[in-house]
Amino acid sequence: MFFGLNRTTDEQSLITFLHQFSDDRLTRELVPRMSEAEIHQVVDLLTLIMRNHLSSDEYHRLFLGEEHHHH
Repeated sequence: MFFGLNRTTDEQSLITFLHQFSDDRLTRELVPRMSEAEIHQVVDLLTLIMRNHLSSDEYHRLFLGEEHHHH
């Protein structure tokens, strides 16, 4: 993973970083050590990013894994 070289490399590095960060072994160890404030910061940031860049349908399909979303 390399950051700061160019946009394409940053995007690919972020994808790799997020995959590694969400590994079950890591999250089982890391999450219990996080403070309530840290947990809320992570959730708030990721929610904000999704809200800024995904439509409601994309959110339901891609994040929640729902095939059909009804408004």
